Amino acid sequence: MGRAYQNRKESMAKTADAKTKVYSKYGREIYVAAKSGGVDPTANLTLRGLIERAKKDQVPTHVIDKALEKASGAGGEDFSVARYEGFGPAGSMLIVDCLTDNPNRTFGDVRQCFTKTKSKIGTPGNVSHLFDHCAILKLKAEDEEAVLEVLLNADVDVMDIENENGHITVFAPNTDYGLARQALCDNFGDDNDEIDFETDIIQFLPQVALSLEGEDVEVFDRLLDLLNDLDDVQDVYHNVEA
Repeated sequence: MGRAYQNRKESMAKTADAKTKVYSKYGREIYVAAKSGGVDPTANLTLRGLIERAKKDQVPTHVIDKALEKASGAGGEDFSVARYEGFGPAGSMLIVDCLTDNPNRTFGDVRQCFTKTKSKIGTPGNVSHLFDHCAILKLKAEDEEAVLEVLLNADVDVMDIENENGHITVFAPNTDYGLARQALCDNFGDDNDEIDFETDIIQFLPQVALSLEGEDVEVFDRLLDLLNDLDDVQDVYHNVEA
């Protein structure tokens, strides 16, 4: 029984740490989005999407409100975007997106993660040219042609569209995120022009996936764990199949 309690306590600690990481991640992203595009979600589509995702991930309202309050005030923290690219075991590729108030510290921390796993951090462009930077929007809808027509009329460069089990997923360049989201809300939203998107993100998708085996899997998992444990790391994208 003592062992079961210890396992439970460790599990609870990990859950608490994971929640803290999620809250911190959203807090920073919301702050940066609001600081750069304004604190009004109706006028700042990136911010609106972030807030909706945060709520779905059960981020408390006070975390969201605090980030908006800080963004609306003068001064505040000066977070900047930092992106690092590198190679893991067996030629696997990773893109590490960070928000940092100290780029030198963050670069050193990220580089150490690669070094500890005998991986190699690269230079900008080494990896990202083999990924597509996509806006991905998934909504409940049946008529794929109607969705496609709306997007094309809004001058969205649709990269791909999938229709499965009453859900349509749209892939577009990250630069067309605002256009695509607004067009879908205007034409398929409720009375308030809102859609409860099942997916509403911008991320890097690999053009070719890689399968790892044996020890390479363990090394890659350790690299991911080390990176995700860093406070400044927001997202890690890679080309390794789950």
